[in-house]
Amino acid sequence: MLKVWGRRSAFNVQKVMWVVAELGLPHDRIDIGGAFGGLDDPAFLAINPHGRIPVIDDAGLVVWESHAIIRYLCARYGSGTLWPPDAAERSFADRWMDWSATTLQRDFMDLFWGYYRTPDDERNWPRLRELIERCARHYRLLDAQLAQRPYLGGHRFTMADVPAGTTLYRYLGLDLERPPIPYREHVMVPFDELRGRLAF
Repeated sequence: MLKVWGRRSAFNVQKVMWVVAELGLPHDRIDIGGAFGGLDDPAFLAINPHGRIPVIDDAGLVVWESHAIIRYLCARYGSGTLWPPDAAERSFADRWMDWSATTLQRDFMDLFWGYYRTPDDERNWPRLRELIERCARHYRLLDAQLAQRPYLGGHRFTMADVPAGTTLYRYLGLDLERPPIPYREHVMVPFDELRGRLAF
């Protein structure tokens, strides 16, 4: 059975767990990191010398770094679905995964830490305003791309959609001014009137 090390609230672990769920892989997730500690435990450092999560063990093969894990799982278990078998088509997914890691996630996580994780009186608002604008540009870019095709990698859901998609829940949950995008206008609407109602 696939083993996944990492706590549920860790952003990079969430990306991996989404892929695990999409692929329907039986797994055992082990809480480690954050309040659970253990990242400096010699047994954990033996499987990941960087002492970071997530890490997987798939039948004895240990893989660390979230995007490497995603690519590995998709290549091994998701050919034809999350892993496009055609190299040219897969290049779209690869490009968006790399962009998510080097551009979107970098700015978004700086914003998340600077705003959400930092106490109110310690926030650096000049830096936060810059990050808010940078993230707004990134999400406008994603929205423009998704206006041209249903998914980042093309006409079907692939590994490309997971890293960018994972940011949305946190981003849209922050009490910040954000650019208007169709997703927010049409999907993130109140649904309180449905609670406990089987019929109208």
